Amino acid sequence: METISWQDFEKVELRVGTVVRAEVFKEARRPAYILHVDFGEEIGTLKSSAQITDLYTPEGLVGSQVVGVVNFPTKQIGPIKSQCLITGFPTADGPVVLIRPERPVANGLKLA
Repeated sequence: METISWQDFEKVELRVGTVVRAEVFKEARRPAYILHVDFGEEIGTLKSSAQITDLYTPEGLVGSQVVGVVNFPTKQIGPIKSQCLITGFPTADGPVVLIRPERPVANGLKLA
């Protein structure tokens, strides 16, 4: 495993946000949702493609908080531009479990 400096870690903008809209990404090659996540006043609402259909429904995601990397360059994924990366851990059999705060916190807060 390669080590990084504290300064490298500080460059990664891991922020908390609330899913305000979630929809099936019909054009995706593999099952996915398009998430619209409110990262607070400073960052605003960003869009992301997330392959999390095994464990989550669009209705169940709306209103939940997630952790995302908000300072990656925009990435074209089919017809959408993904503006952030929503984080999670894959289970042993593949589905991704989202990283979420244990308790509600303000949108836009950076991981400490």
